Amino acid sequence: MNFDWQFFWKALFTPSGPFLDGLVLTIVVSVVAMVLATLLGLVLALMRRSQFAAVRWCAGVYIWVIRGTPLLVQLVIIYTGLAAVGLYQFHDVSLAGLSVKAAVQAAIIGLMINESAYIAEIVRAGLDSVPKGQFEAAASLGMTPMKLMRWIIVPQSLRVMVPPLGNSFNGMMKTTSVLSVIGVSEMFLVTQSISSATFHTFEIFIVAAIYYLALTTIWTFVQAAIENRLARQLGIQARVPITQRLLGARRATPNPALQPQA
Repeated sequence: MNFDWQFFWKALFTPSGPFLDGLVLTIVVSVVAMVLATLLGLVLALMRRSQFAAVRWCAGVYIWVIRGTPLLVQLVIIYTGLAAVGLYQFHDVSLAGLSVKAAVQAAIIGLMINESAYIAEIVRAGLDSVPKGQFEAAASLGMTPMKLMRWIIVPQSLRVMVPPLGNSFNGMMKTTSVLSVIGVSEMFLVTQSISSATFHTFEIFIVAAIYYLALTTIWTFVQAAIENRLARQLGIQARVPITQRLLGARRATPNPALQPQA
């Protein structure tokens, strides 16, 4: 089998309309699902900290079940399982003049549900990183719970939560390839269709891999900028340089304990 360089370069630099549509859909689904998952994860994290045992138990069971089952299984249950048992069936809808297909709706909900369980643990760990003395000091000053969260807890916990939240979004963009199982025409499914129509499997999948790499690399730059800005606002040293984040290159820091004594 010969590698068709002409097809490869054409697909890479002048991708077809369906491929670009799949690329846009991949980004849109990832962003919308991440926003919804973050909101739901925040609610779950607060439920885990509730003073009511029943509320904590419900959140704990939800996180346990979602984290313990594969996303692929969850998507099939949401899209086809609910309809099979007569609970709910997705239909195409129109939002602001845009047609949102049933499979896309199920994909967003599936990603939201799956990711929210992990984000809940990220948020919980971030909130727990704030010393309890901060809570007690704020309470002694008469601060309301809302003011406590806004001015004391959230600013301090953000620097702990932002890196794993960014990594979660990075992973979600790649995980969207699983959505092809329920017929979402994201980039991976479109790539499969082009492969079947042209028989240039190797070439087109390398192109798809490059585009996935471009998406995650761009987000790495965005995430680094967010972390560095947050670090400056908090008055701490900037995060790891972008080259080190991408390539893992780091200068060895000499350990004073290992230096020879004069």
